[in-house]
Amino acid sequence: MKENEISFYIRKSIFSVYNELGPGLLEKVYEKVLAYELENNGLKIRTQVPMSVKFKNTFIDSGFIADIIVEDKVIIEVKAVAEIANIHHQQLLTYLKLTDLKLGILVNFNTDYIGKSIFRKINGDLS
Repeated sequence: MKENEISFYIRKSIFSVYNELGPGLLEKVYEKVLAYELENNGLKIRTQVPMSVKFKNTFIDSGFIADIIVEDKVIIEVKAVAEIANIHHQQLLTYLKLTDLKLGILVNFNTDYIGKSIFRKINGDLS
């Protein structure tokens, strides 16, 4: 499955979780329920994935932990904050660069309308 197809299933799962739970819960709750929903949709996922950082040709254990990685191709960064800040977008772009993955999804579940709280971030070309 390519990143764009995976993205479709991720969005579907996000909407399902949001429609069932609504806003106001902790980030970890959304992360766990979203992981459950993604697996139920037949996707291979890993949660709380420790990642090392390549710095000057050396891999360093950085403490960076990806919330969810889907099909080893897409990172999902889950938030439950009052407002998404620019640093959240930059954080996901940096994660993509460090992992050399092409697509990331930033989602904020603490919102009145989930459709405007899902952001795609691209590292390079998705062709």
